[in-house]
Amino acid sequence: MNDTTSPATPSTTEVKKLGWLAALHVYLEPASWRMLCLGFSTGLPLLLVLGTLSFRLREAGIDRSTIGFLSWVGLAYGFKWVWSPLVDRMPLPLLTRYLGRRRSWLLFAQAMVVAGLIGMALLDPQQALEPVVWAALVVAFGSATQDIALDAFRIESADAQHQAALAATYQTGYRLAMIWAGAGVLWIAARAAGTDDTTYQHSAWQAAYLVMAASMSLGVLTVLLSPEPVQREIPPARNARAWLQGALIEPFAEFIRRYHWHAVIILGLIAVYRISDVVMGIMANPFYVDMGYTKDEVAAVTKVFGVIMTLLGAFIGGVLSMRLGVMRILMLGAVLSALTNFLFAWLATRGHDLTALVWVISADNLASGIASAAFIAYLSSLTNINYSATQYALFSSMMLLAPKWLAGFSGVYVDAHGYEAFFTSTALLGVPVLLLVWLASRILPVGGSTP
Repeated sequence: MNDTTSPATPSTTEVKKLGWLAALHVYLEPASWRMLCLGFSTGLPLLLVLGTLSFRLREAGIDRSTIGFLSWVGLAYGFKWVWSPLVDRMPLPLLTRYLGRRRSWLLFAQAMVVAGLIGMALLDPQQALEPVVWAALVVAFGSATQDIALDAFRIESADAQHQAALAATYQTGYRLAMIWAGAGVLWIAARAAGTDDTTYQHSAWQAAYLVMAASMSLGVLTVLLSPEPVQREIPPARNARAWLQGALIEPFAEFIRRYHWHAVIILGLIAVYRISDVVMGIMANPFYVDMGYTKDEVAAVTKVFGVIMTLLGAFIGGVLSMRLGVMRILMLGAVLSALTNFLFAWLATRGHDLTALVWVISADNLASGIASAAFIAYLSSLTNINYSATQYALFSSMMLLAPKWLAGFSGVYVDAHGYEAFFTSTALLGVPVLLLVWLASRILPVGGSTP
């Protein structure tokens, strides 16, 4: 066990495995329900600046290479560790006094998301693309800041025994929001467009994005009604240098001290674990448009049915992680995520085949849910409670940085080689992940027990 001077969250290998009934019962606790609602608030903006936006831009006639490069808006999530120390320690005027540190930052971030979504609603990419990109950046920055605050809120709201359950309910809320931000926005745009939902109409997308901005109210209400988690008192810094040492340098130094050279393997795993899914996902919506699927078909199959399968996968992943251990399920998720990308390569040979799309989406999203629940629980187990926001932001940023950068070239790759070769290549990107999961499972945490 870690000593009391460095109270890191216990390793997943140190957590006592729950019985099946006890593992299921944690989903009914108030903390799980709060995480469901806050997960919704966190999941809503992501597709609106990435997947859904790429569908909107492709329908507006923007070329695939430009869409690929515009996915770099998502790099805001990859660099959130830069300002995470501020979220971890800096109070916000007035808000922190009345709401506490975690809730004040959550509310501030949610306000940024709402403002950015309203901007994206009012601006037309066919008339001027650059203002839309700036509004999307505001959404991405606010969303990334919300991620930082919520990850700390979640980690501080429960012990390590319950982190897998909170991760699963967080993912459930997150995926429900993705249904709404994916299928819901397409459904609203299709209804607003009238009889022809295959041509671009700015007014239809404007209505859809305004509804999405209003949907953030669920997260705002949850923040206002939730208790602030109990936090360890942080002694005031003597000067600016001491503040930087405690807020910026020490969170990273503590992680290196705890894992020594093993930190390289852990950080390597974090950096590439979701690479197959992230790189593939940028071209998914342009692929659906190019294959002739309508908004309603994409909404029903990929954004509703598919996300339901992801929810099932997250539930299964959360329960199995608590029952069998996180590392085993982490390996299972890595294998399934790579294999299901081959199914998209097969789908690219089928043309407009709705039945095949259903089966491919079912397998892919089930695998994604299992992998995500285990991965979030794994990341949570690595954090020290004293630096929860900063360390988790570092981990989750690394998870996206390399994949998002590589995904920016996805449109260029598809233009040069086609969709079938692209999806096959993304599947092969997952092969090194398997070795890193195996190596990480061999690592003994400082003071920990044998896996």
